[in-house]
Amino acid sequence: MTMPSDAGEVRGPADGLAIPRFAGPPTFARLPRLDEVTRCDLAIVGVPFDSGTTYRPGARFGPAAIRQGSKLLRPYNPAQDTTPFHSVQVADAGDIACNPFHIQEAIGQIDAGVQALLGSVRGVLALGGDHTIALPMLRAVHHRFGPVALVHFDAHLDTWDTYFGAPYTHGTPFRRAVEERLLLEDRGVHVGVRGPLYAATDLTDDRALGFEIVRATDFDQVGPAVILERIHRRVGDVPMYVSVDIDVLDPAHAPATGTPEAGGLTSRELLALLRGLRGLRVVSADIVEVAPAYDHAEITAIAAAHVAYELLSVLALPNL
Repeated sequence: MTMPSDAGEVRGPADGLAIPRFAGPPTFARLPRLDEVTRCDLAIVGVPFDSGTTYRPGARFGPAAIRQGSKLLRPYNPAQDTTPFHSVQVADAGDIACNPFHIQEAIGQIDAGVQALLGSVRGVLALGGDHTIALPMLRAVHHRFGPVALVHFDAHLDTWDTYFGAPYTHGTPFRRAVEERLLLEDRGVHVGVRGPLYAATDLTDDRALGFEIVRATDFDQVGPAVILERIHRRVGDVPMYVSVDIDVLDPAHAPATGTPEAGGLTSRELLALLRGLRGLRVVSADIVEVAPAYDHAEITAIAAAHVAYELLSVLALPNL
């Protein structure tokens, strides 16, 4: 039986040299559950909701898949020279129960669940679920921190107005976020955008909402270091939120997603970009659109778990 940690003690994952990696608790990276610690700095929460998808469903099973894909993660992150699971208390808060038949009710449930977490923790990392969940995440973050900058890794803009008349879907969260004044003006950037659009006006509409676009094809001319300079200039020294749609990766690196687009980033490029967010004031984040029914050998789930690990390593840094 596990006991809650003392107030001054940081409790990390199960020891991989004592309990084999394929065994142990089913939490993210085999970390303690939230109810097993007496304090928590960073909470990981699953949001198993995919009723806002417009193509392939299945992201409701994403949180469980990402947790399974995280079993091999180890405490020391040499790429960032940090031990995120020991420098701060990280815990798995389980899943937020969402109504799968009523999108707006589910959005309210996610907002309330994340607000409750942010009442006692420094930051939240959400495991989706489809990209609809970014809107209630941003509402909860706004309640705690006020308007934030947005760094959005995705093949798609997700600033469309409606789908079949529905205003709340996985393709609309950031338009709604701008309309609700959840984001700081001209501090938003999409990274990895590619693929066909409905019309050229999709791009002009997005610019009018205050976003800058870094296309996947920009990586053909410059590497992650130059892209990171653009991100840092765009965001500046303000609180920021990071949203990672796993389809920012090429389908070769992340086949298990609802709306795959050819010509995406490699997992190495994405992880380098996330590590490069050090020095920015990241307050919370999400990873979405992992649909494990389309996966092979846990390729996508493992990639998403490593995305989460790099984000937690950044979130664990002192919030300047």
